[in-house]
Amino acid sequence: MTIYGIKTCSTVGKARKFMKEHGIDFDFVDYKVESVGEEKIREWLKQIDINILFNNKGKKYRDLGLKELNLDDEGKITWMAKENYLLKRPVIEYGDRKVLVGYDESQYTRLFLT
Repeated sequence: MTIYGIKTCSTVGKARKFMKEHGIDFDFVDYKVESVGEEKIREWLKQIDINILFNNKGKKYRDLGLKELNLDDEGKITWMAKENYLLKRPVIEYGDRKVLVGYDESQYTRLFLT
């Protein structure tokens, strides 16, 4: 399992804490240290909808004025690769290339503890 996010993000912190408390081993990739490229993003998008992965609610989205650009899917992918802060957090890769976005304790319990 690999968790992608930012160390200082509270939602990422909750996901990491859940895994640690339940003895689930994981690797952590901090966007600030190691950016996620377009190839990885396209891999994730084979399993999840772009509107789940693309964070259009955050400060970075507003600061960059992306709403005014009315981005199509390719534009969103380009921007997510350029600015990883536009990726919703955390992104979790688990099992056989499965992908989960966000923190939901009941979903984590169902997927990782049963």
